[in-house]
Amino acid sequence: MADTSKIPQHVAIIMDGNGRWAKSRGKERLSGHIQGVESVRVVLKAARKAGVRYLTLFVFSTENWGRPTDEVQGLMALLCESIAGEIDSLVENGVRVRIIGDRDSMPDGVIPHLDTIEQKTAGCTDINLILAINYGSREEMLHAAKEIAAKAAGGEIRPEEIDAGMFAGHLYTGGIPDPDLLIRTSGELRLSNFLLWQTAYTEFYFTDIYWPDFGEEEFSRALAQYALRERRYGLVENNKP
Repeated sequence: MADTSKIPQHVAIIMDGNGRWAKSRGKERLSGHIQGVESVRVVLKAARKAGVRYLTLFVFSTENWGRPTDEVQGLMALLCESIAGEIDSLVENGVRVRIIGDRDSMPDGVIPHLDTIEQKTAGCTDINLILAINYGSREEMLHAAKEIAAKAAGGEIRPEEIDAGMFAGHLYTGGIPDPDLLIRTSGELRLSNFLLWQTAYTEFYFTDIYWPDFGEEEFSRALAQYALRERRYGLVENNKP
């Protein structure tokens, strides 16, 4: 059981291993993604129960477009179907949804679903669910740099006014606190272009479990591990924020 006095405010998850989970069972890769949706439900419920305020899930990266066409099309259809089917439950459970990523490059048929789920959950206050879709951290930082450069060129800001806070405010995650804990499933030990700026002082938790098998017990184990960490942010114990 996690120490409730040290529950992370923001947990981010790289939901990895859906395809390998399916392959190990002799199934099509898409079946792993379908089972992974159930893990999202379970972990969202567990996070809300534990008192986590922000849960960010890496749903689809900018690099994922390079996967086989039938898998990408299946993922997009599953995304739309899941959004349509979950809205009522999300509202009932006080889950506010926010989408981060390059929405302009998403298929036209997907964008209305993203808009709808954000609009219909906008008044929810129990937990914030941030879905990173068509997301890449390097692209996000370039986008922020271009926005700030345009403002400087237009005279809205002076170059000397640009600082870390301003830059963070122009990221897709502007207004969202940085993750306290990042979980990656499936045994991979890398960030894969996910929240590179935001995870500067995030605690990492890696597990060999594939995402479709990741449930409340493993999530609680990650929170318990987090509770044992001492976060010093580069300072000494008696001088940390």
